[in-house]
Amino acid sequence: MEKGKEKKNSNRRGSFFGRPKPEFDQKILNIRRVTRVVAGGRRFSFSVALVAGDKKGSIGLGLGKAGDTALAINKAVRNAKKNMVKLNLTKTMSIPHELSAKFSSSKIILMPNKGRGLVAGSVIRDIVKLSGMKDVTGKILSNSKNKLNNAKAVMKALSVISSKYAKLIPESSIMVAEKDIVLPASIEKDEKEIEK
Repeated sequence: MEKGKEKKNSNRRGSFFGRPKPEFDQKILNIRRVTRVVAGGRRFSFSVALVAGDKKGSIGLGLGKAGDTALAINKAVRNAKKNMVKLNLTKTMSIPHELSAKFSSSKIILMPNKGRGLVAGSVIRDIVKLSGMKDVTGKILSNSKNKLNNAKAVMKALSVISSKYAKLIPESSIMVAEKDIVLPASIEKDEKEIEK
């Protein structure tokens, strides 16, 4: 009996370590069940708001809609990766100055604070944590409880210090294909004159 238990545990452990670590950490902000009334009844689908980040200054917000929660989450992850931005943070992984934004009815403010850590709640905390920022105070100034709008307001505020995310290609993998290079006519003339 004991040997069988050991085997089961060892297999489980092996499969866990064999799995590659995902490129981005993700956090689901909100899952909503959306109902559409059609002739003959109701159609249910799920809407998932999700934030993905690498804790090194990259963050993306994604929205996915599908009839199944797992599918909706996959779509949201793909969308978040597509909308990924790279933040220009300070050396201490904080924001360089105060940022504020308004999206729909949501109004938020982000402020740098030296040595006080992460002081924020709700979706601001999730976004700031996954982007890897430290020493930031965040506040939702509006009475809006809509997590998606609040998250979009945070992303709008961060857009001031962000640039489009581009995945770095390792130098070893860069290959130049062998192709016939077409030279402009002026350069060809110069080469012929040199040969003479």
